[in-house]
Amino acid sequence: MRAWRAYIVGSQMLSYRLHRELQDNHGLALGDYEILVRLSEQPGLRMRMSVLAGELASSKSRLSHQISRMEQADLVTRTECPSDGRGVFAELTEKGMAVLRAAAPTHLDGVRTHLIDLISDEEQAVLARVFERVDDHLRGQRN
Repeated sequence: MRAWRAYIVGSQMLSYRLHRELQDNHGLALGDYEILVRLSEQPGLRMRMSVLAGELASSKSRLSHQISRMEQADLVTRTECPSDGRGVFAELTEKGMAVLRAAAPTHLDGVRTHLIDLISDEEQAVLARVFERVDDHLRGQRN
């Protein structure tokens, strides 16, 4: 119970702090930042919406609403998939890339200050293994 409660409170506080830092310094939500990062890592700066939803552990509907809001801010755009008329890509815009570049140092500093610097290299490795295992297990349960 101690581990569970510490995880729940600690992860919520960490997410809240990282969100506040991005919001206060860049007017950007943590969830939006995560989308910008994922798109920036892809060839052509774009991903199929269904794949992006899966990587973010988000519903397609929720992601669609989030992308609509981000489109209004000119951070991303939607484009049709040329090989599949039903497929839709989310694509990073120039403004989205500029916002990401400006916000990245704030986010990286926050992650380092509020998590990485507080735990040893061994604890980081254990944390990664534990949550990779949880992720694998839960993704396997979806089917």
